[in-house]
Amino acid sequence: MDLADEEEEEKSSGTAREFKELVRELLGEIGKPNLGDYFPVVARLDLQGIQRRSEGHLRDLFVAGTDTTTSTLEWAMTELLRNSNTLAKAKKELDQIIGKDNHLKESDVPRLPYLTAIVKETLRLHPPTPLLLPRKATTDVEIHGFTIPKGARILVNVWAIGRDSTTWDDPNSFMPERFLGSKVDVKGNSFELLPFGAGRRICPGQSLALRMLHMMLGSLVHGFDWELPDGLKPEMLDMEEKFGLTLQRAKPLFAVPTVK
Repeated sequence: MDLADEEEEEKSSGTAREFKELVRELLGEIGKPNLGDYFPVVARLDLQGIQRRSEGHLRDLFVAGTDTTTSTLEWAMTELLRNSNTLAKAKKELDQIIGKDNHLKESDVPRLPYLTAIVKETLRLHPPTPLLLPRKATTDVEIHGFTIPKGARILVNVWAIGRDSTTWDDPNSFMPERFLGSKVDVKGNSFELLPFGAGRRICPGQSLALRMLHMMLGSLVHGFDWELPDGLKPEMLDMEEKFGLTLQRAKPLFAVPTVK
């Protein structure tokens, strides 16, 4: 599975290639620091040309729904390849619950608590939008002694919240077991885990994203055995993150599947 195969991109249709390039360009522009965000008086001047280059991109919903889901899936597969015991436990659960020769169905997911825990742990360590989308204070408000003035732009660092050592034990380790038997969810009810935000401004695609993540990840784990190419050891996998609106791997994952 190569999530950035340039040769395959060359073989793909012009429309598919154009869409991929559009997604990359748009997310790159959105993720750049913009002077107009910090100095509203010059916002209309668009000094960096970000607004001008982003105009005309009408596929916002497609972009939001494809890039975030695929990047989370890529991080989940990366973590499983780095943690062979976790991958083995996931395979065992799938084999026992749905059978080795059966295909995963959406109705099976509620019976797969370990797979669900893997998705939660991936979203904790690698939230698709690490700072969520900007919020704006509608009134002056005081929080823990800090005054947030009306009109202030607010960014919520869910990446840091998910790695807070005062909330999570061994926060930088990938341990899905922490969610087994836990009531913590990713649907905006647990403030220590907010990959989709919360309240009225929660991500509208949350339900679809969760369904797709469980189905895609479960199908990949259940249908194939996986290994890294060229004798690469799991501990040598590059885990560097790429700066932008979404949290992507700096180097796309390349893994080799074999039929079980």
